[in-house]
Amino acid sequence: MWGSQEIANIDGLPRTWYKIIIEEQFELTGVCILGDALLKRFIELYGAEQAEQMKAAIAFAADVHKEQKRESGEPYITHPIAVSVILMDMGMDPATVIAGILHDVVEDGESITVEDIQLRFGKDVAFLVDGVTKLTKSGKTMYITKKQEQSENLRKLFLAIAEDVRVVIIKLADRLHNMRTLEYCTPQKQQRKAKETLEVYAPLAHRFGMGAIKSELEDLSFRCLMPEEYENTKKLVDRQRSERMALLETAMVTMKQLLSDAGINNQISGRPKHLLSVYRKMARQNTGINEIYDLIAIRVIVDSVNDCYAALGVIHATWKPLPGRFKDYIAMPKPNMYRSLHTTLLNSSGIPFEVQIRTLEMHRTAEYGIAAHWMYKEGRVHQNLLDKKTNWLREVLEAKETTEDSKEFVDSILKDFLGEYVFVLTPKGEIIDLPKDSTPLDFAYRIHTNIGHHCQHARVNGAMVRLDYKLQTNDVVEIITSNSQVGPSRDWLNVVTTQSAKNKIRQWFKRANRDENIQKGREMLEEAAKRHAQSLVTLMKPEYYNEVLKRHNFASLEDMYSAIGYGGVSSGQILHKLMDLNKKATKLVEMQSRLQDGDHNDGKTIEKHNVNPNTVIVRGDTGMAVRFGNCCNPLPGDPIVGYITRGRGVSVHRADCKNVQNLSEDEGRIIEVEWALQAKASFTASLRMHLADHTGALFEVSKALTTLNINISDMSSKATSEGYAVVDMTFTVTDAVQLQLVITTLKKVDAVISVFRISN
Repeated sequence: MWGSQEIANIDGLPRTWYKIIIEEQFELTGVCILGDALLKRFIELYGAEQAEQMKAAIAFAADVHKEQKRESGEPYITHPIAVSVILMDMGMDPATVIAGILHDVVEDGESITVEDIQLRFGKDVAFLVDGVTKLTKSGKTMYITKKQEQSENLRKLFLAIAEDVRVVIIKLADRLHNMRTLEYCTPQKQQRKAKETLEVYAPLAHRFGMGAIKSELEDLSFRCLMPEEYENTKKLVDRQRSERMALLETAMVTMKQLLSDAGINNQISGRPKHLLSVYRKMARQNTGINEIYDLIAIRVIVDSVNDCYAALGVIHATWKPLPGRFKDYIAMPKPNMYRSLHTTLLNSSGIPFEVQIRTLEMHRTAEYGIAAHWMYKEGRVHQNLLDKKTNWLREVLEAKETTEDSKEFVDSILKDFLGEYVFVLTPKGEIIDLPKDSTPLDFAYRIHTNIGHHCQHARVNGAMVRLDYKLQTNDVVEIITSNSQVGPSRDWLNVVTTQSAKNKIRQWFKRANRDENIQKGREMLEEAAKRHAQSLVTLMKPEYYNEVLKRHNFASLEDMYSAIGYGGVSSGQILHKLMDLNKKATKLVEMQSRLQDGDHNDGKTIEKHNVNPNTVIVRGDTGMAVRFGNCCNPLPGDPIVGYITRGRGVSVHRADCKNVQNLSEDEGRIIEVEWALQAKASFTASLRMHLADHTGALFEVSKALTTLNINISDMSSKATSEGYAVVDMTFTVTDAVQLQLVITTLKKVDAVISVFRISN
């Protein structure tokens, strides 16, 4: 049990409870008992009634995870508790904190369902647990080689976030704790998790204004992915910080006194710049550490907005401001709702230093972003703030409705919402964030769909520009519309860069003139067929186009032609699928004809084949018995060769079998064999895995195979001195395709270092 402790305050925020939890001892006797300090804090925030439910959630999670260990060797329950603690520090609502405790129980519990969670803890908690469970499943396959599956998983992730923003807050807390304990994972898993964090989760935190979470995630990823650069940057920063802090201490003492004398209540502290930001700035500007003036900023926290500007006046009256370095993010907040006054000053030695002035509410919003919404109870004014912060999520849902392809949808998210972007202004001074290289047309469609459809001209900084002009940060953009402009031009699809704008243009054409789109789509497909010397009449057989309709979710041929016509799908995509289906059907007919006596091909007689009960066709009417080589265990789909043995018939081997290669000099005994069409039988195959040597690793493997209904007929394992286990497994499968599915599935298991097929 954790003992009661006093919690120090830093800038008005409680010191993280994470270290308290992992450094203190606790009892685990089937039920995890919440420690005195944690329980006291929870009661202070949410009341005794909610605390009872919290205790029940911890007991339930402890029971589900009782047999599990983390890579560090700690009981697994330490992880969900740490996640809930991070959520408490953010000031999240009780349902979110309780969902943090339970976020892994459905994933890890053998028979736990979302319905079970709802019965025990209510609909709200169950909904959040369900959402995080979907994200967890998505995350495990985020960087697999199958691009379509990757896109579908990311699609599920962003749509789950769009349904309830608290889901992503739980997931970010989950990822933060995992990154803090990343050193216990295998090197491969460390690299994968860090890359995923840097490319998806840190940008998500930034999008939601969660500056503290984003900075820590980036630095933890930086340390893992670029350890040498991380250490070099850290040494430079540590040395420079100590020198600069000595210079700033006098300024901080003087500043606090001046503000107090002016009747302004204040807290003053130093804020260090996080390491990845320093490294990127030095690389981007090709500069040294001495030229980064905001390495340490003085942060001034006051009571009100009026006090912010009053403090700025007092400070500017004492220190000389650096021209062009003042930014008012209170009057003009950043798109993620960051608010503060920034000014760069010169001290008596002429050394620049940055000062940030904000209220405590602004500070909490800067640290925790969207999560800060739950810290306040004042009502609708903060709901308006939340609505603004989540506005882009509504665009995500809109993109879902207007995008028919998973990859296209994910490209839209990663580029339009999580990539690099520029900040432009409307004529009224509202800041709009757009992806880098966006055009005035992208801006028009971001403001409103109808403004985009009726856009005729654009002015940037008062001057007329082309619609394909690349917008820059701080550009003031004005869109000139015309009622005579009935809709977009098809050429605009080549002008806009954001996926959301492309989707809106396509939707207009989809709805505007269906008959015209159908005719145009049919013509485009015919033209594409001619370019490939194909007959569309031959390709457009029902057995072909029905497969295409099913693949693209089209209800009819007209829907398919219409989609081609308005640009929803390319004529090339449809044509190549039809050609592929035709090619496979033609090949099937040819192979079937080869089995018939007397068939001819280019004047050459095809020899009669013997169809063997073991699903192999042997060239010529040999009448010999056929068996499979035990040395390589060939499967349908593998390239195979036959070898005429002495008195035992034909032995079939994989073409890459070493035994056959050694015998290949005796060419007279090599005979051509091939797999029979649509052969159905059971075959034996063996795999070898290099497995992380930790408790529960084999359980993870077994759990993954259960989903495939694979029967393990034999298994052996042994530990190695290198710290991993070698596991050999033998399976019963139908063909090489199914075996490859097994291999792909096993590669996704975190405990699996490598997996490959072996011979006897």
